[in-house]
Amino acid sequence: MNTTITDVAGLEAGHFTDRAHGTGCTVFICRGGAVGGVDVRGGSPGTRETDLLRPGHRVDRVHGLLLTGGSAFGLDAAGGVVYYLSGQGIGFPVGPVVVPIVPAAVLFDLGLLASDVRPRFSDGLAASLSASSDPMEVGSVGAGTGATVAKGRGMEAAIKSGIGSATIKLPDGITVAASVAVNAYGGVYDYHSGSLIAGPRRPGESGMDDPVDLLLSGRAGQAAGPLSNTTIGVVATDAALNKEGANYLAGVSHDGLALTIRPCHTERDGDTMFALATGSTAKNGPMTADLTLLGAAAVEVTARAVINALRSATSLGGLPSIADMNAETSD
Repeated sequence: MNTTITDVAGLEAGHFTDRAHGTGCTVFICRGGAVGGVDVRGGSPGTRETDLLRPGHRVDRVHGLLLTGGSAFGLDAAGGVVYYLSGQGIGFPVGPVVVPIVPAAVLFDLGLLASDVRPRFSDGLAASLSASSDPMEVGSVGAGTGATVAKGRGMEAAIKSGIGSATIKLPDGITVAASVAVNAYGGVYDYHSGSLIAGPRRPGESGMDDPVDLLLSGRAGQAAGPLSNTTIGVVATDAALNKEGANYLAGVSHDGLALTIRPCHTERDGDTMFALATGSTAKNGPMTADLTLLGAAAVEVTARAVINALRSATSLGGLPSIADMNAETSD
C-alpha cells in the first residue's frame, strides 16, 4: 500500500542523499505535465520559477519540481532536472525545442556537517534518474537530509528532522497527498492532542521546552539566524484543476504547517508550498473537483506529512531524532 505522495497518479519522486555532508534534494516528476500553484510565506524564501505558477501567466503546466537543501546554492540542482526532462522530450513546446518547467525551493542546511558542499546540477540529475512511482522514501533523505527543527536555543539544542509524506483517498476516488521537508525554527506539535513532539532540548538535562513559551518569555535568545530555516513542500492531487484552483490548494496547505509547526512563517523561515494537479482522475471520466473538500484534505495531508517527517527522521551531525530520543527514554 502506498501511503506517500506517489499515490497520486501521474507523479514520480526521487531523492539524492548525501549523509556525509548533511544535504540532498528531492525531485517530483510529472511526465504528462501538471497544473501548478505556489504560496510563498515567511521572511527568508529561496525559490525558482514561482512567478509563472500564478494566474495570468501563459505557462499553465509544470513538468518537474525540486525541493533542495544548500540554501540559494542548491538551486543549481534544478538544472539537472531540466536536463533530464529535456532528454526525455518533456517540456513546454517553444519553436523547435521543448523547455521543461521546473520550479524549485530551497531550505538552509549549511553547517550541520558541511557548508561548502551543496546539491549541484549532477545531484538534481541523479535524483531525477532515481524517480519512480514506488512509495517515496521518507525520513532524513533527499531534501530532508540536513533538516532540523526547534532552534529556539540554537542548533546545539535542535532536533533532527527530515522529509515526510501522507496521502488521503476521498470518497469520490480523488487522491490528495503531500510531501514536506521540515526545517523549521519552530517546534512540532501533534495537531490532534496539542502535545509537543519536538521542542528545543534543555541544556544539561532531559526533556524539551515549548518553543512558543520559550520565545514569549524572552529565553529563546538570538542563536538561530534569519536565514537558517525554511519548511518547503508540495501538495498534489489527481483531480483536474486550473491555476486558480492549484494556487488555492498551495495557499490553504499552509494551514497544515501552522497546525503542526509553532511558531510558523517567521522572519527566520521562508516557508513555501507548491501544488500539483495531474488531472489523472479526470481522464477516467468527467469529475468536478470540490475545492472545499480538496482544501480540507490538503490541510490534513500537509499536517500528517510534517509529523511523518519528524517521526521517520534519523539522528545526524550530533543532533538526535525523536525516534532515537524516545528509544533512549524507554531503555
